[in-house]
Amino acid sequence: MDSLDLIITFREVARRGSFSGAARALGMSPANVSKYIAQLESRFGLRLFHRTTRKVTLTEAGELLFERSGAVLELIDFTQGEMQERATRPVGRLALTAPHALMATELPALLGRFMQHYPGVTLHLHVTNRTVNLVDEGVDLAFRVGQILEPNLIVRRLLRLDHVAAATPAYWDRRGRPTHPNELPGHDQLAFALPGEAPHWRFHDRGKPLELLLTPRFAATDPAPLKTWAAQGLGVVWGSVHWLADLLASGTLEPLLHDYSPPEVWLYVGYMQRRHSSAALRALLDYLDAHFQPPPMPALPAAGRKRARAKAPPPPDGQG
Repeated sequence: MDSLDLIITFREVARRGSFSGAARALGMSPANVSKYIAQLESRFGLRLFHRTTRKVTLTEAGELLFERSGAVLELIDFTQGEMQERATRPVGRLALTAPHALMATELPALLGRFMQHYPGVTLHLHVTNRTVNLVDEGVDLAFRVGQILEPNLIVRRLLRLDHVAAATPAYWDRRGRPTHPNELPGHDQLAFALPGEAPHWRFHDRGKPLELLLTPRFAATDPAPLKTWAAQGLGVVWGSVHWLADLLASGTLEPLLHDYSPPEVWLYVGYMQRRHSSAALRALLDYLDAHFQPPPMPALPAAGRKRARAKAPPPPDGQG
């Protein structure tokens, strides 16, 4: 028998002063009430009641248990109510993780609006390019760009990340506007590159993947400086419209080669497969589905819309 049931029965007997009165109040038989009290006394190794033919009264040990158990039951009732509230109303803490590149998108503002909408929810956002183990590090939800391969995660697609080659209009005027990715090696490339990895950009040309190995003028292990350098007119960056939205909308950068964007690049969220997800997590997932929208694509200049119809320019040496 659960200890909580034994304590509840004990307190009812103490309040009623009889086993039969407690049985009626609890909807139990007097025999079961007597059995519960006997089990409780056996666990403590102490008598809890003085028994007479007319009534039962608390022993000194029984008085101590009655005094202390009231606060315990109140705490249990309060905790049960709070847990039920967490299951039905979005409250509590959620731990999230996201790569650095998403900090330059609308994600932070979107999470802020979510917290305004659900003031009972608090968020802890761990910004890192490292692949976080959700179980080991106690993370509820991970934002990832590209495929999520962990088999124990539930994965949702949020947004397809269309890519463009972007530079300032002055840079394009000075260096020429490419109409095919194979022309980009002739430009100053601003590229993301991890230590020990060859920097590269991925495209999609006539239904086939195209990978371009780079010799960048500037390379960085974090994407944030690339936007700054591109806005300063130092070269070309290949990135998602979502990431570059502010500079594209202002006209600081001009997008080209949108038609060569790889179709398989998505923003995903992954979370643990649990039987009971919190109401806060369910609310956040629904909010992301409803509000995470792609930014409007700026009108492309004629050179940006034009595709080579007959034959793509030959790749430079070493890129074939």
